[in-house]
Amino acid sequence: MSLLEIKNMTAFYGDFQALFGISLRIDKGETVAAIGANGAGKSTFLRAITGLVKNNADMFHYNGNALAKKAACDIVRLGIAMVPEGRKLFPSLSVEENLIVGSYSQRLGKWNLERVYELFPKLKARKDVPGTALSGGEQQMVAIGRALMSNPDVLLCDELSLGLAPIIIKDIYDVLPSIKAEGIALLIVEQDINQALAIADRVYCFQEGRISLSGKPVDLTKDQIAAAYFGR
Repeated sequence: MSLLEIKNMTAFYGDFQALFGISLRIDKGETVAAIGANGAGKSTFLRAITGLVKNNADMFHYNGNALAKKAACDIVRLGIAMVPEGRKLFPSLSVEENLIVGSYSQRLGKWNLERVYELFPKLKARKDVPGTALSGGEQQMVAIGRALMSNPDVLLCDELSLGLAPIIIKDIYDVLPSIKAEGIALLIVEQDINQALAIADRVYCFQEGRISLSGKPVDLTKDQIAAAYFGR
C-alpha cells in the first residue's frame, strides 16, 4: 500500500476548476517530482493535499486514513508537512521562533531544534535574527526546518528554487538526500525540469490542471517531457 494515494482529484477556486482528475501516489521514502509550467496546477495540488483548498477525490488516503475532509491542522498532525512557495515566514518572529512554530502539532519524532541546526548550521548563528531579515536562501532553510519540526512522514516542497541563485539552489538540494535518508518521502514541485529529474525516483508532469506524463526519469525522453510540459 502506498504511503499517500490520490485518485481522480479535482479542485476549484470558486467556479474556476483548477485540477481535473489528478491521480498520484507516493511510497514510503520515495522522492516524487511534479513539474510543469507556471499555472499548470502544481501548487494547487499541494494545497489540496494539505487541506488548504477543498478537493473532491474518489480516493485520498494517507497510511490508510481518508483525508478528503480533514482540516489542514489535522493533516499536519497525521504526518504531512509543506514548505510553501515563497517561504511564508512570520516577519515578527526570530529564526528560532519560526522554527518552533513548526512543532505546534507535538508529533513525536527525531526532528528538533538541534537536528535542524545540524542540517543548516548557518541558522544557529542567526537564530535570534528576524526570519525575514535573512537572505532568500537562508529563509528557505528556515521554511524547510520549520516543516521538519512537525516530524512529517511526507514533506511537500513547493518551488524550492524560486528566486534563488544557482549556487544557493545547489546548497538547498544537497540537503534533501539527508532528509530522505531519515525515511521521509518527498514531493517536490518544480519549474526547473533538470533539478527535479536529477533528484526524483518518479516524475509527474502537470499541464493545465491535468497530468500529461508520468514515469521514472530514466524511462522518459527529453522530447516526451518537452511535449508534456509545453503541450506540443
